[in-house]
Amino acid sequence: MTAKVTYLGGLRNSCEHLASGDIFATDAPVDNNGLGQAFSPTDTVATGLASCMMTMMGIKANGLAVDLKGATAGVTKHMATEPRRISKIEVVLNLPSAISDKNRKILEHTANTCPVHFSLHPAIEKVITFHWDL
Repeated sequence: MTAKVTYLGGLRNSCEHLASGDIFATDAPVDNNGLGQAFSPTDTVATGLASCMMTMMGIKANGLAVDLKGATAGVTKHMATEPRRISKIEVVLNLPSAISDKNRKILEHTANTCPVHFSLHPAIEKVITFHWDL
C-alpha cells in the first residue's frame, strides 16, 4: 500500500504517505459544498501533473548537468459539469534561462512524456507552456 486516506468528516480527508508519514489534507471546494480550505481531490490531480513534470525534468537535468533549482510551475484546473470532471489543466513552467536550446528541447520533451501526463484521460485538455526566464 502506498497511501492511507482517512475521512475526517465535513468533506475533509487526511492523506498519509505510508513510507514517510507525510500527511496532507484535502477539502471539497466551495462550489461543491466544501470549505475550500485545502487542496480538493481534483486539485491534487492537476498539481500532480506539474509535480511529475518537474520531477522527470529534474531527473533528466541531473544527467545533463543542468541545474533546475528554483524552477516553478503554476497550475490552473478547469472543471466541467455533467458529469463533474477535470476538463482542462494548464501548466506554466518558469525555468532557468541559462540552459542551451538543445537541453531545453530535451527537458520539454521529458516533461511532456511524464507518467502522469500519459495517465490522464485523453479528453482532459493539457496546455503546457515553458518560459525560460529565470
